[in-house]
Amino acid sequence: MATSNWSRRGFVGLTAGLGIGAWWTSLGFGDESADSQDGRPRVTKPRATSGDKVSEPTWDERLTVTVGPKEGDLVGSTHKVLQAAVDYVARLGGGTVRVLPGTFTLRGSVHLRSGVRIVGSGDETILTKPASVTTKLQSDSDWYDQEITLVDSKGFEVGDSVCLRTRNPHNGGTDVLKRTLVARSGNRFKLDRALRQNYWTTGEPTCSTLFPLLTSEETENLIIENLALDGNRANNENLDGNYGGCIFLQDVNDVQIRKVTARNNNGDGISWQICHDVTVEDCHSHDHAGLGLHPGSGSQRPLMRRNKLERCQIGLFFCWGVKYGLAEDNTILDIKGQGISIGHRDTDNIVRKNVVRNSGQTGILFRPERGSGFCGHRNLIEQNIIENSGPDDGVAIDVQGGTEQITLRQNKIQETRGPAGRIGIRLGKETKEITLADNSFAGLMTDIEQG
Repeated sequence: MATSNWSRRGFVGLTAGLGIGAWWTSLGFGDESADSQDGRPRVTKPRATSGDKVSEPTWDERLTVTVGPKEGDLVGSTHKVLQAAVDYVARLGGGTVRVLPGTFTLRGSVHLRSGVRIVGSGDETILTKPASVTTKLQSDSDWYDQEITLVDSKGFEVGDSVCLRTRNPHNGGTDVLKRTLVARSGNRFKLDRALRQNYWTTGEPTCSTLFPLLTSEETENLIIENLALDGNRANNENLDGNYGGCIFLQDVNDVQIRKVTARNNNGDGISWQICHDVTVEDCHSHDHAGLGLHPGSGSQRPLMRRNKLERCQIGLFFCWGVKYGLAEDNTILDIKGQGISIGHRDTDNIVRKNVVRNSGQTGILFRPERGSGFCGHRNLIEQNIIENSGPDDGVAIDVQGGTEQITLRQNKIQETRGPAGRIGIRLGKETKEITLADNSFAGLMTDIEQG
């Protein structure tokens, strides 16, 4: 196999924009003149020692596996060949999967593993999917079952990733599971894992070939770079962004996503749920039915910089409990709903130097939620350009509900379509401690409206 100069321990340093050597020195390793903060001596000559990840040496070369449709260490254009490459480097402790130019049509998700970097050749490396197929389940399956029977199995193959949906028989809600088909006899398929939910015909259960192109669960230290991910929106049913996207991550820490194009998905572009220290930089997420970027529930310290988000339902959606994040220098254009949406316990974030233009409803919205205890407090919104927000009665920055301790500073809010009934900043009657400083307004009917 080929090798590269990527080091798994360089993730944090790469996040800060440092080279691996500079990152290592910034931690004190290799600096003989400094002691650590707790009094122990610095590691000056790190060696590879079993189980020691903190002082892993900076190797000149690391394992790389190339994958291409016509050439490479592994040859093919399916999710199976990409998964084989990922699993190979993961088994050996991590490394790079380099995806060569070409179009890869996936019938299932590529599941990334800890310590794996997957890198393409920019827009010349395209991961996409065929048209989705949906059918009903023919017979009941209980929560402990690991098989389903389909009414019509046409379009389903062993190895496919599928999405199972049903109405919960106890509360009437919708249960959604993602599984892989691993064996079959006619219309009867075995799943890779048990259902753990009741899929009874009374709930009108369905099975669909819907899945994220790249996904990972309960892993750490991932890098995704220089890929084009196309969700084939016109030929696929919708999959909610809490379960899918061009990229979907669940319970994953320390992730770098750079120079990725995510486009045309009938759902979200890039979605991560309960994931901490996720960096998304220099990406282009556009033309999705859902959200451009979806830092999901409970995600701590997301960093989103220099991304371009276009023609989605919402550009940047802070979900539930997203905290200590930074959204900076992003360009958000022609969004159907809100350019940026902040709400349920999304506290202590900074939204700075973004351009939000031509939002269909609101430029930046603080959602009203269900009471002050659930609102997004202590957020800083500064030095953004917000232009042409909503219809005739649109609002550029709308702070609603019991939202408190928000600073709106040095934002440039403007309208080029005429004032109509348009508002620059609107503060709901239940908001408190909202600081306004040095914001500029042009072309509006009302600059600031206090509820």
